Amino acid sequence: MNDRFEAGLERRKANYVPLTPIDFIARTAEVYGDRLAVVHGEIRRNWRDTYERARRLASALQQAGIGRGDTVAALLPNIPPMIEAHFGVPMSGAVLNTLNTRLDISSLLFMLRHGEAKALIVDTEFGELAHRATLEFPELRVISVADAMPAEPDQFIRATDYETFLQSGDPAFAWTPPDDEWDAIALNYTSGTTGDPKGVVYHHRGAYLNALSNILEWDMPKHAIYLWTLPLFHCNGWCFPWTVAARAGVNVCLRRFDAKTVFDLIRREGITHYCGAPIVQSALANAPAEWRAGIAHRVSAMVAGAAPAPAVIAKMKEIGFDLTHVYGLTETYGPAAVCAKQESWETLDDSARADMNARQGVRYHLQAAVTVLDPDTLAPVPSDGETIGEIMFRGNICMKGYLKNEHATEATFSGGWFHTGDLGVRMPDGYIRIRDRSKDIIISGGENISSIEVEDTLYRHPAVSVAAVVAMADPKWGEVPCAFVELREGAQVSAEEIIAHCRLFLASYKLPKAVRFGELPKTSTGKIQKFELRARIKSEGSQ
Repeated sequence: MNDRFEAGLERRKANYVPLTPIDFIARTAEVYGDRLAVVHGEIRRNWRDTYERARRLASALQQAGIGRGDTVAALLPNIPPMIEAHFGVPMSGAVLNTLNTRLDISSLLFMLRHGEAKALIVDTEFGELAHRATLEFPELRVISVADAMPAEPDQFIRATDYETFLQSGDPAFAWTPPDDEWDAIALNYTSGTTGDPKGVVYHHRGAYLNALSNILEWDMPKHAIYLWTLPLFHCNGWCFPWTVAARAGVNVCLRRFDAKTVFDLIRREGITHYCGAPIVQSALANAPAEWRAGIAHRVSAMVAGAAPAPAVIAKMKEIGFDLTHVYGLTETYGPAAVCAKQESWETLDDSARADMNARQGVRYHLQAAVTVLDPDTLAPVPSDGETIGEIMFRGNICMKGYLKNEHATEATFSGGWFHTGDLGVRMPDGYIRIRDRSKDIIISGGENISSIEVEDTLYRHPAVSVAAVVAMADPKWGEVPCAFVELREGAQVSAEEIIAHCRLFLASYKLPKAVRFGELPKTSTGKIQKFELRARIKSEGSQ
């Protein structure tokens, strides 16, 4: 082998620096320091000040004994401290674990324990969790953010106020890039599996590349004005905290989604971009026309989750919102595939064009591959739009693996591909399309719901003999759980009682929205035939 291109040409500090998305804020503060970075109510903060606050956070965390390899959890709405945490926590060397604000306390406590969190940054709205966390984890450092309400003293006994904590840090803190771009930057827990949630570990390299891919897929210009309709706890906001910093854009915060508030912000702040699940798009598309009066500029929207209904896609186009459909999972940093639009689609009628735009699409710019393979042989399925296989990814925009779960990591990466568990087809033009989900995951309002988890809860009810849960179409949430129940002989119970029972164990979005009683279809070996249940629901909807 001729090694003339290697001899004496090793990596040096001058020609090799590990990739990290933290550097985006450093450059933007240097070049565009006076430009607006964050809007939240009366707060209007530029990039120089935002960078200083992130460095204060990093410095304060290190002074508190938190550094490389430690976990800092954050249970926050879409408010400025959550954006600051995406930079300040990794600047300290620690790993950011954003927690789903919609989860029940037992799930959140599991994540704090499994991730071995050393600190918890928590909004005062979630005081009950803070109280439980201080009781269960005596060494946990609690930092409270009083964004919308004061802290309850009995729930934040050991807490430090966030602003006070920041003041203890150095605004000129000299952070250093990671030693290796493979180092962990974030920990995100899955919400749609059997058993306990799995901890998905992201690396600096993947976060950096996906943040740039977001720019490329959207042709996102400098100084874009981005509205945080997407929860920042979802896959680190699909890496958009880092994307917006790279473009020296504006983060317009939104504590909770409300369609009228969104239109008001679009009009007042000149919002150019936002992301959201189909439920967000439907709420905006179907809002009263007067709410969007006065909005004349183009707004770019990105949607993931269950494919939006063709009617929603057509309506968004009608009101001047350009919708881009993306696809991915927690394990791929959020979206890592996109339904890239083709010029020829513009000649199609609205229905046909919307159908093309609803597909899961092709790989992101900086992802190596997405395809559909036979799950047993890993052979590519033909591009016929009919042959079903498993959707798989390969490339830098794939997680490091599952925290403390080597078996699951090896299984999901077997054969040199990341196995999504989603079943799909390849269309003649090479685009992929989901046909089903191999683990019966229900995607409701952008949240993953395990049908098995709901079934296990149903089985806890003394009147339930057999239970099955499948997805039911819903105009607001896209999909919701529908429970089919066989009762024990002689038992009597109402649908309302079944749902009340589930409420004792499940987060509200996981509750069955309908309960059907009767004998369930089964195979000769007793396995429930869920395809029959889906057909029943579809038949009900068509009547």
